[in-house]
Amino acid sequence: MTLTVKLLLVAALVLGIIVPFGYFLKGERSKKRYKRALGANVVFYFGAFTIAAIMLFSGDPVYAAETTAAASNATGFGYIAAALSTGLSCVGGGIAVASAASAALGAISEDSSALGKSLIFVGLAEGVCLYGLIISFMILGKL
Repeated sequence: MTLTVKLLLVAALVLGIIVPFGYFLKGERSKKRYKRALGANVVFYFGAFTIAAIMLFSGDPVYAAETTAAASNATGFGYIAAALSTGLSCVGGGIAVASAASAALGAISEDSSALGKSLIFVGLAEGVCLYGLIISFMILGKL
């Protein structure tokens, strides 16, 4: 892929975001216009993304560098796995802490002796994030 094609794809992605929401912000702000702008944004973004993926993978195959590409793919997938284990566990832990902490605050406001029990549940929810971080360190240690 040449530099010109890359710049055109970046421009298409940026314009795919700016143009629909500029259309929404310029006129009357209604729910229908917002849905239309959001739909156009999704179509432009995924259209440009699909075209970029097709152009990226449509190159000529190079068989001489196949072994190094396999090794770099494995390393890249390892980094993606580490990022996903940390990110998804932190999202799940955040959701768990949000519900546990709000319930704990409600319980504490009614009965202050429930503080110790409620902190245990909030701490258990936070532990999910730490487990994901430990798994990502284990994955990175194997790379």
